Amino acid sequence: MTHTAHATHTNDVHDERAELLAALAEQRRTLLITLRGVGDAQARERTTVSELTLGGLLHHLTRGERVWTAIMTSGDGTTPDGMFDMDQYRMPEGATVAGLVASYEAAALATDAAVAALPDLGATVPLPEAPWAPGEVAHWSARRILLHLLRETAQHAGHADIVREALDGASTTARLGT
Repeated sequence: MTHTAHATHTNDVHDERAELLAALAEQRRTLLITLRGVGDAQARERTTVSELTLGGLLHHLTRGERVWTAIMTSGDGTTPDGMFDMDQYRMPEGATVAGLVASYEAAALATDAAVAALPDLGATVPLPEAPWAPGEVAHWSARRILLHLLRETAQHAGHADIVREALDGASTTARLGT
């Protein structure tokens, strides 16, 4: 009976990991739909009072995937390069949409591989000290980091949809089935 309970628990953990990664993949896909057919100049264009651009959002989310995966896998609380760099919200000079998409897809694959390799989503790691909370060290589980990535991706996919709609009237929602 104990063996059966353990096997069920193992399947639940596997299913949870698969479900979380599937939800994150869906949000990533939605974001990338927003960028379909966008040229490099359009990706740099501000379309609202916000400073956000499609290229800047994609650059930020790529950085976010890399930073949070490094935090989750290193487990030592060090601050990954560029974590608090506000330029991460801008499309880098000379960057292209195709290059940003390729970088984002590579970062997503690395995140997925790191999550798949984790022995336990409940294991916690120290977070880097944040400039706005000096001396405070929080600990998050890998699960919470993954949920944070999911929230960030969904939030910024929504931002991207608004920026895109203001750019040329394209609606991500209308393009979801395509």
